[in-house]
Amino acid sequence: MPVLLHCTKDRIRRLSGRFLIVLLGAGLLATGSTWAGESCQRLVASANNQYPPLLWVDPADPGSLSGAGVALLEKVLEEHDITLEARNVGPWARAQEEARTGRIDMLLGAFKTDERQTWMDYIDPAYKQVPSVIFVRKGHAFEFNSWDDLRGKRGSTLVNNSFGNAFDNYARENLDIRALPSVRQSFEMLLLNRVDYVVYERFQGKALAEEIGIADQLEILPDSVITEALYFTFSRRSACNTPELRAALAETVARLTAKGVMDDLIEVYTERWSRLFIEQGATNP
Repeated sequence: MPVLLHCTKDRIRRLSGRFLIVLLGAGLLATGSTWAGESCQRLVASANNQYPPLLWVDPADPGSLSGAGVALLEKVLEEHDITLEARNVGPWARAQEEARTGRIDMLLGAFKTDERQTWMDYIDPAYKQVPSVIFVRKGHAFEFNSWDDLRGKRGSTLVNNSFGNAFDNYARENLDIRALPSVRQSFEMLLLNRVDYVVYERFQGKALAEEIGIADQLEILPDSVITEALYFTFSRRSACNTPELRAALAETVARLTAKGVMDDLIEVYTERWSRLFIEQGATNP
């Protein structure tokens, strides 16, 4: 027959207090000044894997990402005794889905939109201003003075890509832009005259055009620049996403970018990308 144990309220409080002391003594309860327990000593991040010189697939390890963005976040996290796994999960849309569901902790670079802020937090300040432009086939430029000049024309870009709230909202209501799984496909559609223009980041678009050997078949419309800030972001479903850690990382990002660390890394990784491109050309005639 079971025995019922009856405790007074005072005894329960004494037992609870002793249990709390044991937990604190064992280091099992986090304090307000800590953000990363054993499970947060390593963060997994991904990104758009077609984004040189900031981000690209590591040829020595196709499951990983390389680039200036990876190098900067590594430096930021090192100051907080956290290691980074920059994982290549596939196309940009897949990387965003992995962050949305919490299967990865961070994105290595994203523009700020209202929709994205519903499922991830941004490490402010931004670490890079990125210009996007309108690419057209060489010899087929058209007059461009404002976004209105894109009305009635067929456009293309990368699926789930953003160019900031203002352009995204305007495009959704007024433009015909087909989203494809890769920018390479968008450029191929352009050269086949199936679209009239491609909107994409300037330097990344030019680098990819050079990689696939079509740079001399493209031109950029003058005055078509859309500049947006690029941020590191945290999935809201990451167990490591805390206000304390975000604030600590934001301070480090601000300090390192103010010292010109990102500019230096871009120079280094632009050279590495160019060298890699030359080597790939030599092995793939």
